[in-house]
Amino acid sequence: MNQKIVDQIIIQALNEDIPYKDVTSDNLLDDNIQGKAIMRAKASGVVAGLKIAKRVFEIMDERLSVKLLIEDGQKVGFGDELMIIKGSARSILKAERVSLNLLQRMSGVATMANHYADLVKDYDVRIVDTRKTTPGLRILEKYAVQTGGCYNHRYNLSDAVMIKDNHIEVGGGITASVKKIRSQIPHTMKIEVEVQNLVQLKEAIDVGADIVMLDNMDNATMKEAVEVNGGRTILEASGGITEERLVSIAETGVDVISVGALTHSVKALDISLLIEFI
Repeated sequence: MNQKIVDQIIIQALNEDIPYKDVTSDNLLDDNIQGKAIMRAKASGVVAGLKIAKRVFEIMDERLSVKLLIEDGQKVGFGDELMIIKGSARSILKAERVSLNLLQRMSGVATMANHYADLVKDYDVRIVDTRKTTPGLRILEKYAVQTGGCYNHRYNLSDAVMIKDNHIEVGGGITASVKKIRSQIPHTMKIEVEVQNLVQLKEAIDVGADIVMLDNMDNATMKEAVEVNGGRTILEASGGITEERLVSIAETGVDVISVGALTHSVKALDISLLIEFI
């Protein structure tokens, strides 16, 4: 991850939480009062974002000593220790919530990604995320998806072309849209086309789409789409993807399954921090 972007996210989060001062900690504790804090998991899951959580404390107070006890991607259970922070108790308390918020969110994403990846481990298919991320946290959430064992789709609108139904409507159809865009983009950039049926699929293949998204198709139609495609282009299943359907979709033979729930419907992993004075 780009450390400058990560630091900007952390600084913005700290400024949001402490726009002027922490009227509790700053008025209650002298800066020389030392503390030791232990961060622990309170639920089972996959941890992601430990270095980001550590960086929050470092930005808050560079004098703080932070020791990570495990690495990203490891599975944890209730009571497992994740990190130890030592130094100014006041600084630890001021950084606590932002550090936990980011770590809990990222670990929740990694935990769900790990579960989804495990469901289809016996199939030659990739589970990928979408752009349905928390505004301002995309770089962190997409990292967490990878940490959990799934893959990233395009990162943003500048990464790759995706011609969706509304683009097709205003662009004069699939063939016209692909040809117009291809004439203007670098030769290194891929084009993905969203299709609703097998007729559109054949048109997208014929015009040379690099990837075809099968939008909201039932499993039988997707299986037929795989046969029609014959390996000529990458097929991505998207829309209406639930945990219950995941394995049956993988069985159709598609190459990629995009799941918005990886980032937009996760439950944060429960993590706590307890401090003691030393």
